[in-house]
Amino acid sequence: MGTIHLFRKPQRSFFGKLLQEFRLVAADRRSWKILLFGAVNVLCTGFLLMWCSSTNSIALTAYTYLTIFDLFSLITCLISYWVMMRKPSPAYSFGFERLEVLAVFASTVLAQLGALFILKESAERFLDQPEIHTGRLLVGTFVALSFNLFTMLSIRNKPFAYVSEAASTSWLQEHVADLSRSVCGIIPGLSSIFLPRMNPFVLIDLAGAFALCITYMLIEINNYFAVDTASAIAIALMTFGTMYPMSVYSGKVLLQTTPPHVIGQLDKLIREVSTLDGVLEVRNEHFWTLGFGSLAGSVHVRIRRDANEQMVLAHVTNRLYTLVSTLTVQIFKDDWIRPALLSGPVASNALNFSDHHIIPMPLLKNVDDRIPVTSTPAKPSSPPPEFSFNTPGKNVSPVILLNTQTRPYGLGLSRGHTPYSSVLGQGLAVPGVGAGQGLRPTFPHVPSRYGNNRTGQPRP
Repeated sequence: MGTIHLFRKPQRSFFGKLLQEFRLVAADRRSWKILLFGAVNVLCTGFLLMWCSSTNSIALTAYTYLTIFDLFSLITCLISYWVMMRKPSPAYSFGFERLEVLAVFASTVLAQLGALFILKESAERFLDQPEIHTGRLLVGTFVALSFNLFTMLSIRNKPFAYVSEAASTSWLQEHVADLSRSVCGIIPGLSSIFLPRMNPFVLIDLAGAFALCITYMLIEINNYFAVDTASAIAIALMTFGTMYPMSVYSGKVLLQTTPPHVIGQLDKLIREVSTLDGVLEVRNEHFWTLGFGSLAGSVHVRIRRDANEQMVLAHVTNRLYTLVSTLTVQIFKDDWIRPALLSGPVASNALNFSDHHIIPMPLLKNVDDRIPVTSTPAKPSSPPPEFSFNTPGKNVSPVILLNTQTRPYGLGLSRGHTPYSSVLGQGLAVPGVGAGQGLRPTFPHVPSRYGNNRTGQPRP
């Protein structure tokens, strides 16, 4: 049985949480204007769709989809206000800035899907072209144009304004820019409006209205109904060409890619950080766009053992913070453990220690008993730790070297009346020679008794 909570608050449903967040946004007076434009947009879109049905014009339907896109942009603006009100939480440590990126991506993709739907309907109309009624065609065009321009110019939509400037230019903007340079050469006062490039949303509204005006005139003059289908295709292509660069840019932000225009600046900052006092290496650097206008990143810095961690961290953060607003720096100190100098066990029949130099070395251990060099655990099948070093002589057995100052009769043997054969029978504990092996004499004519002169006295 679980714990019974008598006064536990009931869990709110999804719509309850959505209503609570909507009340939070509606409490700000800046959002009242957006809500008012949203209500007028819904009303205007309803009238335009009814006029599209009465006129049987697919070109007016394609232009009405731009009004629906304006509704999506107003919702994106509300989401931007909500993101500014909310603070980062433990579940979302970077905040909610990526939500407005997702809103821009969804709005542009939906506009492109609407353009593809218009292209599909236009292909069917080429086979069976219906009659177009021009009674409300021109009225609907001016109503939609007025509302779209008034919405775009009255409300400062931060996400779409940033995307329209940061994304690459569309083919419509490039063609209009060439024409604008020629016009501004004649009238220089228009350069502030047409150059360097026009607002893509204003441009597509004006181009769509111009196509509908041509459609109205050709139908009224010659009853050329096929021009309505051609205008619908033109508006759909312009919509797709305008929204596609924005979808690509916002999609790259969602994929956490590094913006191309800041790669050079980031490389310069990384080189400056690597030359700071105490910094040995900068690695595993990763930078990505967190939201529109905010860059996040993480970097690993390896420093000297005698360097001050807090000082290096402050200098690295100060250098990178000019470009990266959300930064995570992980400091790795070059503090590897020196192996202890231990000597291994020596056999009882080894050479005398007083006459030899002994180099103590650590014993060989099994792979499972090794002490890791760093805090990163090392498994037999895994690669070495990140900051481990191959210390020379780490896994070498004890080595015994002969002393160059030993006596000529040395080798650890006494100079008394010791039988030479018995000494050879004992054997020496030399590496590579077993305990049961003896040393054979080089001179075969040496007497059996060692150390006596002719008079029988011991040799001094």
